[in-house]
Amino acid sequence: MDDTPTDLRTERRGHALWLTIDRPARRNAISAAVVAGISAGLREAAADDAIRAVVITGAGEQAFCAGADLAKGSGSFQFDPSRPHLDYADLLRQAWACPVPMVARVNGHCLAGGMGLFGMCDVAVAADHATFGLPEVKIGVFPAQVLSVLQHLVGPRWLAELCLTGEPIDAHRAERIGLVNHVVPGAELDAKTDWLVERIVSKSPTANRRGKAMMRAAYDMSFEQAISYLETQIMTLALTEDAKEGRAAFIEKRAPNWTGR
Repeated sequence: MDDTPTDLRTERRGHALWLTIDRPARRNAISAAVVAGISAGLREAAADDAIRAVVITGAGEQAFCAGADLAKGSGSFQFDPSRPHLDYADLLRQAWACPVPMVARVNGHCLAGGMGLFGMCDVAVAADHATFGLPEVKIGVFPAQVLSVLQHLVGPRWLAELCLTGEPIDAHRAERIGLVNHVVPGAELDAKTDWLVERIVSKSPTANRRGKAMMRAAYDMSFEQAISYLETQIMTLALTEDAKEGRAAFIEKRAPNWTGR
């Protein structure tokens, strides 16, 4: 996209849209341009049926995203009380509603607001040198907005420890408590990310887009609410072109030709 802010690089790789925070000198800290760039990327992905996955990562090998930029003059934690919503919160809302599967490629430190960008993704691959943490209490604030996307990813005890102590955990512990799907050596991070992306984009884009919406909608429903909602969804999904093509390909023992319809 020609109008993408320079703090964020976008790249099409096949059916995947890569969004790379490009502020390595600031440990890929969040800026207004980063938020705007990711938001623009998610709008592009939602509007383009050719995009079947979004990858979010950081430049370099040291940091995925260190959270808000705390440098003097950065404007962090300076809010306009007349505005009912914050741009960062609106980005999390947008990601929650985004129909395209999102992959976090965690190439280094993932801290504070960076945990929100990581947590808003559906699946995650991390380098084994990556760390994860919510250090806000160390500067007198609390990891508020990121809780909205982290509270269902790990058990409450683990999340409370991260929030209340502010101490980081390593990638292997993050994997054990369910924050991360896969941990690999740094040299293998790209290959593992590509492997996971390919396993997503090779499947029915219709099933994945509608399926992601189903999962999000059913997240906080009771069992009866969820089963009543989901039984109607499978009936609808079965009527799509991709569902018919998938069944035909299975019977004919061939690769399906997805139309995304």
